[in-house]
Amino acid sequence: QVQLVESGGGLVQPGGSLRLSCAASGSIFSIAAMNWYRQALGKQRELVATIASGGRTNYADSVKGRFTVSRDNAKNTVYLQMNSLKPEDTAVYYCNAHRVVVGVGVDYWGQGTQVTVSS
Repeated sequence: QVQLVESGGGLVQPGGSLRLSCAASGSIFSIAAMNWYRQALGKQRELVATIASGGRTNYADSVKGRFTVSRDNAKNTVYLQMNSLKPEDTAVYYCNAHRVVVGVGVDYWGQGTQVTVSS
């Protein structure tokens, strides 16, 4: 089992910044990738950013150049730095851990944190 606890959401004006954190605990040794998803009201959940166990990162086109995913292995924490925020970034952001054990993938989710971009 993997437990994920997110923090850092809130209300920010357009053009502002926020940093989300996701602290992982439990069986983290076999996590293949950590992901950030978001879900806006009335829309499907979408993948925003990924950081693989080897450090490779990937981003949705809509956030490239504005968002940065990183991790602190000593703290078992993944971050999502969000800059130049836009109203369309408003959503609940979820941390996800994709764990692979004996060839079987299992996903774990945090509780979500609300990000609202509004003036």
